[in-house]
Parts: sequence; C-alpha cells; structure tokens
Amino acid sequence: MKKDLHPVMREVIFQDTVSGARYLILSAIKTEAKVTVDGSEYPLIKVDVSAASHPFYTGNQRILDTAGRVEKFGNKYGNKAGASLSNLLKKK
Repeated sequence: MKKDLHPVMREVIFQDTVSGARYLILSAIKTEAKVTVDGSEYPLIKVDVSAASHPFYTGNQRILDTAGRVEKFGNKYGNKAGASLSNLLKKK
C-alpha cells in the first residue's frame, strides 16, 4: 500500500456563523483557524448554514424583499420589464 495516500482524519469544530452553534466532527478538511473548547484545541471551520440555522429545520422562514428585487430588475433591463413584473407581483 502506498504511503500518505489517504488524508488524515481528525476532530474538527464546525461553527455556524448565524446561530453560533458548534459541532465536533471527524473530518479531513484543512484549515489554519483554531479554537479551544473544554481545554482542547481544535481546527475551526465556519459555515454559513447548519441544522441550527436552516429554515427547514428551525421552522423560521425569511421574508424576502420582492419589491426591491423587482426595482433592481427594472433598472437593469428597463422600466417596461420592471413595471410588468411589479404588476404581476401585486396581483398575487
């Protein structure tokens, strides 16, 4: 068997940037960031979404600013397209 063929598995902390939840998981991912938890130092990976902050698992839905998106589209592709989209959204 070849030497150094497989990556090194180690305990890594994955931290949710939204909720602050931390998970200790075995992973081969590489990072320079470190964090100390319960007196032990672990590599740290920051993630945007985890089960602690994902709307499917938490039941909290985010409200999107559709009016702002329509105006942005209208500015980009012309007021005629933006006006017709805003009329469609108002009908709903």
